[in-house]
Amino acid sequence: MNRQIRWLLILAVLAIAAVIIVPFFRSDTSHATGPSALAGSAAPVFALLDDRGASVSLQQYRGHIVLMNLWASWCPPCRAEMPDLQRLSQQYTSAGLVVVGVNEGESPERARAFAQSLGIRFPIWIDDQQRYGRLYAALGMPTTVVIGRDGNVVKGFDGALTLTQMQDAVRPYLKT
Repeated sequence: MNRQIRWLLILAVLAIAAVIIVPFFRSDTSHATGPSALAGSAAPVFALLDDRGASVSLQQYRGHIVLMNLWASWCPPCRAEMPDLQRLSQQYTSAGLVVVGVNEGESPERARAFAQSLGIRFPIWIDDQQRYGRLYAALGMPTTVVIGRDGNVVKGFDGALTLTQMQDAVRPYLKT
């Protein structure tokens, strides 16, 4: 085989290999993942029970800004941010904010005892099948989602937030 044809074949094989292999190694940083990827879409709505056994749903808070926090009692960062969630709830309730804590996978009794031990007074929902965690593409816990008055997700965060970060996330959407 002549030398020129051999080089053309090698180049063709390399080009085909590059087309096939490169997408597996490309990092598309413009593609959001986790709960932030849902910004602009309708927040999933389905019924859960709260820690007292009453039926609850995001639908009941339409017209309010909702900060929904997915947590578990075994999660140290969840425990650390709970008091700040309570402060945020107290600070902005009159401006139209509702803070909802959604316990992922634990019993109502355990969730209620945990919340009581920290003086939490905002609503605690029980997601024993962890549907919200899957629907909001939670990459871990805690996960926080801000839902607008129209029922659409406006922001999403993976990991614990400080009180200042929480305030910055909701303040633009509140009544002043």
